[in-house]
Amino acid sequence: MILWVSSPSQALSQALGKLVACCDISMSWPCKRCTFLNPPSQKSTCQICLSSPPSLSAPPSSSSSSSPKWPCKACTFLNPYKSSNCEICDTRCPVLSLSNFEDLNDPLYEGDLDPSVGSVFFPLRSCKRKITDSIHIENDRAESGSFRDDKGKASRKEIQISATEDLGKSLSLLKILSYNVWFREDLEVHKRMKAIGDLIQHHNPDLIFFQEVTPNIFDIFKESGWWNVYRSSVSLNKAYSRQYFCMVLSKLPVKAFSTVPFSNSIMGRELCVAEIEVMNGKSFVVATSHLESPCPAPPKWDQMYSKERVEQAREAMNVLCKYPNVVFGGDMNWDDKMDGQFPLKDGWIDAWSQLRPDEIGWTYDTKSNQMLAGNRTLQKRLDRFICSLQDFKISSIDMVGMNEIPGVSYTKEKKAKKETKQLLLPVLPSDHFGLVLTISTK
Repeated sequence: MILWVSSPSQALSQALGKLVACCDISMSWPCKRCTFLNPPSQKSTCQICLSSPPSLSAPPSSSSSSSPKWPCKACTFLNPYKSSNCEICDTRCPVLSLSNFEDLNDPLYEGDLDPSVGSVFFPLRSCKRKITDSIHIENDRAESGSFRDDKGKASRKEIQISATEDLGKSLSLLKILSYNVWFREDLEVHKRMKAIGDLIQHHNPDLIFFQEVTPNIFDIFKESGWWNVYRSSVSLNKAYSRQYFCMVLSKLPVKAFSTVPFSNSIMGRELCVAEIEVMNGKSFVVATSHLESPCPAPPKWDQMYSKERVEQAREAMNVLCKYPNVVFGGDMNWDDKMDGQFPLKDGWIDAWSQLRPDEIGWTYDTKSNQMLAGNRTLQKRLDRFICSLQDFKISSIDMVGMNEIPGVSYTKEKKAKKETKQLLLPVLPSDHFGLVLTISTK
């Protein structure tokens, strides 16, 4: 593979970004019970559930065979659990602590949890960022991956021409895709991201909101044929310095990207904002987020973070309400029974409720998404579009990514009391369904 860089300093910056990310991950330790990623300074107990650190944080024993290891998906070498990259081929480790997804399938927990609680929100990650990041865009954009064959180059060129033609037209319709892509990298991640890319090429959105993007998924996306026509809110350095994140992609010219960390988040959640330039000169702002996730785990099985989530929604509304035209979309983790009605300000609407009032709109559904079969029943409208539009109107909203990827399946172990069953399940693009919103000028 050939890596094109514009200058030696750019290459050095990329390398340092990856090194910082690896060092930060390897020195931190994930709690075995609640999966919170504790900082290196937190050595006695977990900051969240007060559990003791796992044995892997203790000094290594004389027997290396007793140390936990993870198999490299590229070369199969068994690496120490604390290593974030393979010691042989440098392949990045999948998202840390994914094994903890299985903890809630333990039959010991049967009956202790509300049936609506699943293992879909783990793992939790900490973030100590307190500063609002703001990036003003002129001719800058995230670097695109180079392509390995002429066919890929031809495809990229064709898409660029199409995008240029779209920008030359007066804006009458605007299409926005929001998708939680699921950070689980050990489950056919390349095929799942390819399926999401196919949806992007089919629907041709002007703007994309992504949640749960990992550095590996970011790499997959930026080498895809559709990537080059979009401006990214996340730079290479930022992408490699975080374990997962939200991002905005825009075909339209961008005045500025910015991020506003929520004041009460222990999971590193933030509001990602983009000020968009539209051809008719009207002000237009879009934003995405991944609000605080429920966390049924010790010390309390009812720690659903509803108060934190509601407060984050209010914070987002306060930031965005000053703009005349706003679309706020993403994984809100919203539960109408637990959280109440979304705290909409005057003039704001929930696009799904407005356009499809008689449809439930579950974007996370363990029954209709057969990839999640064997999990506890969980059916929620977690993903939403919230809008305030003076110069535009919402035209349609559709759910996407509901079909299985042809010919792709995986085996899942399901524990039921003392028996373990092997389930052969299909694979879908994500554990969430995506949403496509279309707005038009009035």
